[in-house]
Amino acid sequence: MLTMDQIHHIRALYYEQGYNISEIAEATGRDWKTVAKYIDMADFNEPLPVPASEKKLFPKLDPYKETIDSCLEEDKHHHRKQRHTATRVYDRLTGEFPGFDCSYRLVAEYVKYRKGIMNLKRSEGFLPLEHSPGEAQADFGSAEFYQRGKYFYGKYIALSFPWSNAAYMQLLYGENTECLLEGLSAIFSHIGGVPREIWFDNGSAMVTNIIKGGGRNLTERFSRFKEHYGFKAVFMNPNEGHEKGNVENKVGYLRRNYLVPVPKFDDLMVYNLELLDRLDCDQNRPHYYKQTRIADLFEADKAALMPFPSVLFDTGRIITGLRTDGYGRFTLDNGRHEYSSAPKYALGAVNVRLDSTFVTVLDDDYHHIVTHRRLYGNDYQSSMEWVPYLEYISRHPRSLKNTGIYAMMPDAMQSYLNNCNGSQKKDVLHMLSELTERTGFDSAVQTVEQAICYEAHDPDSLRSLYNSIFSDVPQLPPLETGRLIPDLDPMPAHLEDYDVLLRGGGKDA
Repeated sequence: MLTMDQIHHIRALYYEQGYNISEIAEATGRDWKTVAKYIDMADFNEPLPVPASEKKLFPKLDPYKETIDSCLEEDKHHHRKQRHTATRVYDRLTGEFPGFDCSYRLVAEYVKYRKGIMNLKRSEGFLPLEHSPGEAQADFGSAEFYQRGKYFYGKYIALSFPWSNAAYMQLLYGENTECLLEGLSAIFSHIGGVPREIWFDNGSAMVTNIIKGGGRNLTERFSRFKEHYGFKAVFMNPNEGHEKGNVENKVGYLRRNYLVPVPKFDDLMVYNLELLDRLDCDQNRPHYYKQTRIADLFEADKAALMPFPSVLFDTGRIITGLRTDGYGRFTLDNGRHEYSSAPKYALGAVNVRLDSTFVTVLDDDYHHIVTHRRLYGNDYQSSMEWVPYLEYISRHPRSLKNTGIYAMMPDAMQSYLNNCNGSQKKDVLHMLSELTERTGFDSAVQTVEQAICYEAHDPDSLRSLYNSIFSDVPQLPPLETGRLIPDLDPMPAHLEDYDVLLRGGGKDA
């Protein structure tokens, strides 16, 4: 597997410089089939991690992985010409560990694998002087907004087209990689194509560092995104925002015209779709000096766009092996934001899928544990989802009122549990945990609400009520007896006979 920089070089030789496959193979020293593979590649999504239950990566090297990883980690701080090669790593292991019996090929494969994970790569930068149709500039602005009454101090991505002076925007929670990629993807989808060239600042969502000579080391996610959509990324000189003056002006224009007054809405995704439609209408005004409608000029931009790829790019990402504390919690964003998992993962590790809106916690086999709304801001914040902790609480029912899950319960459910004795409360909480595991917390709550109506406190009653509400077993209609059973005359009741018996009339009565 080639690095993204190597793939980009091959594709640039073919698509930008016009070399054929044979010429590229000769120039790069790659096999003809390898060159053809990457020229034709349409999907640059990062491969999904292999579940822990399925992977056995280099088990023979387990006693030596810490040493190898330490060498490669130290290499990040040194010039690339003074970094460990696979040969040097193998020689050191042979010399430092008596009895080392792993092959060079095994060591070389592991070194290649670890270097790929550690992102020891290089990339290049460009600085064109003028724009043609189909080229764009991108920049972030800051904005306040309210979603379902909650205040956010977020960002927005502006994408402008200098040829026509058209522009689009997407409101975002932050300036991280997931927000950037989601915003750009939404705009590409709306306009029906991809700009051939986009000018950017050197934001951390895209650039890890600027290298000597003006090149850029790009983040892995942005590099994959760029290659997937096929556009050229052009990065400005630091502190030279005027180099992309069109979008700099658009950032202010969009804020004044579309973010004043401060937006208030229920759903950010819906609001962003409305923004795209409103900005289509904005193109009905004349260009500031070409004396032609922006919409008419934008037709030339759209004609020059590259086609939308057939495979969608997953703008989220997976982080593996996040360590948890004694309560099953872990942190993101340099410790600023804390999230819960479940008690069984305490002092262990979990995997996490991140997108702009959600943090989805996964186990070793990438099965769902719990989902959080993603936290934003520079202050410490914590998100606690109590439902996975129900089973633990059922074993410690006295702690119920001191947990957040008590406040999540309807008033009637709180009252119901308050009227249970200790053993009843334990059984009910255990049943709640069992039912939540089956079909979710809401269905468990609905079951308890039914139990309240019947004043039923025992687990068997809860289970029966749950089955009657949520079971897939169909309810049978009343049995039609037809004429099989004869009609019988009702027997008259002689209640006086019972009175005699009660008075002690005995047999004679």
